Amino acid sequence: MKTLTVEGTVEKVTFYNPENGYAVFTITNDEEPEGEITCVGYIPAVNQGESVKITGSVVTHHFYGEQINIEIFEKTMPKTERAIELYLASGIIKGIGPKTAKKIIERFGRNTLSIMDFEPERLSEIKGISREKAMAIGELYKEKAEERRAMLFLGEYGISPAYALKIYKRYKEKTIEVVTKNPYALAEDIFGIGFKIADSIAANVGIASDSPFRIRAGVKYVLNQAAGNGHVYLPYSKLIENAAQLLSIPDEAIDREMTSMHIENYIWLDRRPENTNVYLNFFFYAESYTARKLYELSNVDAEGIYDYENEIDALESAEGITFVPQQREAIKQAMENGVLVITGGPGTGKTTIINAIIKLCEAEGLDIELAAPTGRAAKRMEEATGHKAQTIHRLLGINFVDESARNQTFERNEDNPIETDVVIIDESSMADIMLMHSLLKAIPQGTRLILAGDSNQLPSVGPGNVLKDIINSGVIKVTRLTEIFRQAQESAIVTNAHKINRGKYPDLKEKSKDFFFMKRYNTAELLSLIVSLVSTRLPNYIKCEPHEIQVLTPMRKSPLGVINLNSVLQEALNPPSPKKREKELRKTIFREGDKIMQIKNNYNIEWKIIEKNGSITEGVGIFNGDEGIITYIDNINEYIEVVFDENKVVHYDFSQMDEVELSYAVTIHKSQGSEYKAVVIPLLNGPDMLMSRNLLYTGLTRAKKLAVIAGSPETLFRMVDNNREINRYTALCEKLKEFADFAESKK
Repeated sequence: MKTLTVEGTVEKVTFYNPENGYAVFTITNDEEPEGEITCVGYIPAVNQGESVKITGSVVTHHFYGEQINIEIFEKTMPKTERAIELYLASGIIKGIGPKTAKKIIERFGRNTLSIMDFEPERLSEIKGISREKAMAIGELYKEKAEERRAMLFLGEYGISPAYALKIYKRYKEKTIEVVTKNPYALAEDIFGIGFKIADSIAANVGIASDSPFRIRAGVKYVLNQAAGNGHVYLPYSKLIENAAQLLSIPDEAIDREMTSMHIENYIWLDRRPENTNVYLNFFFYAESYTARKLYELSNVDAEGIYDYENEIDALESAEGITFVPQQREAIKQAMENGVLVITGGPGTGKTTIINAIIKLCEAEGLDIELAAPTGRAAKRMEEATGHKAQTIHRLLGINFVDESARNQTFERNEDNPIETDVVIIDESSMADIMLMHSLLKAIPQGTRLILAGDSNQLPSVGPGNVLKDIINSGVIKVTRLTEIFRQAQESAIVTNAHKINRGKYPDLKEKSKDFFFMKRYNTAELLSLIVSLVSTRLPNYIKCEPHEIQVLTPMRKSPLGVINLNSVLQEALNPPSPKKREKELRKTIFREGDKIMQIKNNYNIEWKIIEKNGSITEGVGIFNGDEGIITYIDNINEYIEVVFDENKVVHYDFSQMDEVELSYAVTIHKSQGSEYKAVVIPLLNGPDMLMSRNLLYTGLTRAKKLAVIAGSPETLFRMVDNNREINRYTALCEKLKEFADFAESKK
């Protein structure tokens, strides 16, 4: 591919996205002024008339013809009178249009920009420009010049145009001062810029390796990395060790700075007799509050509690069912306790119990709210109960305090609580400590809370191990469901899931209708088998479409990871075609007909449902785990149309496509809370830390009609044997016990 460097003047800006810096524009080559060159790429703001130097690869677009894909972009000062006039005539400086630009050039020529910078009052020499207007033009020009200087400065440190724009918007004229004095502020203030980028900039601008700014940023980075791995805190010694390794400085310097950070409320040192735990402040408060509030909600007066046996008998008669003793006990406990955890595996009747609780509460005239951590889990809950269910975020009324959506607040809290009598949360193993903290803040004393979930599934993606900690504390009432019902016993998916959970190997030779194991030891053969299963064999077997079959894999990288599997399956199920438009974004090709998944909650994105009769239903919100099909790609207006379940049509701007991924294959972790007609799980190899019993159990229990595991039997057996708990540093269990002990001591 040919690489070209050209210098020239921007003739026309066809398109510019200020959010991410994506631009399409034409330039006139200074060496060949009679021809125009189209340039495409991510750059700082560009305007007509600006002088630029561009290096990039020359490609031929099927619609636009030959163009340069920008790799290196520099702005230079306009060199000719024509270039200066074009620049001013573009409207970049308020108060100057084409006619005024022409007059200014005729009066000052090549000295125009120097006049505007150092002697703006001289612009009043031109008829129609007052002295006041001349000075205002000078101020605007200086502001643009400052932006240009800041963007060039940031570009020298390898900061992409998209991030450079965010930085300049945040700091304006103080950009260079902030970056020079404390570049670690970028990691705090700019979403997407982390410690590593800030540290690289700091080294270039001469920040000392033992600077307090650097140590503080390093400590917070280590704690944030730990949170990304599920930890709520780190032991003091481990934090010191990790920070010293990251920063390459002595332990003593870090130790001194951490004391100051604690005093100034940046971190919390939770000093205990046996050790000291180090938290980011908000995690400490969230965990402590969660423990206290759970204990307070559970601590109801047990005297004179109504006996619900007769009501349960009446419900059995009305519904034509018989509750087993475990179920009766769970229903009674739900009606008698302030907080109840209902936990059990597939086929043990959690949904039956929830439905019974709902009916008894309604009979008493109680208001009920149903919710789950994800959109898919909430939808399943609604389908199973026939009652409205929503995400916990929606229940709490989510708001965002910045456009990046990383700082979220909720309308519902202690001052504006949820107005209901009973809150039931399904798939509660998926709730992390911050979400549980926010939920409990909105639940007033006297409201009943029921947490349903399978504690043997993977813990939450976010920090904490909330459900398991609550169960292990012994403070909150727990009902464990272990009995598998007769109908569920007919499913090999259910029986094998319970075998795996008990540490027993499933019978891989057993013939069943809904569970198969297919032995393969070669990666290439296994990939070929997966393609065959998804494209033809399973759709023919259970009468469904290929996109209704979900490939679940333990990892993202490796030949059997999400990234490669999506590429292979896309090529097989939705290959390139002249009839299908496509767009490459973030090194991923999105094509019309592709299956995609929303990977984070977006409560503001708009959707429409267009009925056959022409009526339109509108709404907002697409949630983490929602899957859809790309139906249209508009490369001119830069949006992608996706149709989700219930025929919800959503338009994603190209800049929003970091919210979605191809989803022919997804990680087992990402599948939590979802249910699919059929799943295919490839198992060949992987690290012990990842290849665990509860990962296998979670993947298998996502299947509704059919599960196929393909690969090495030895790997499957190794996963069943590997019952190592995912080691997370959490203290919710201990704090619950402490609150309970303290309360008992006061009685």
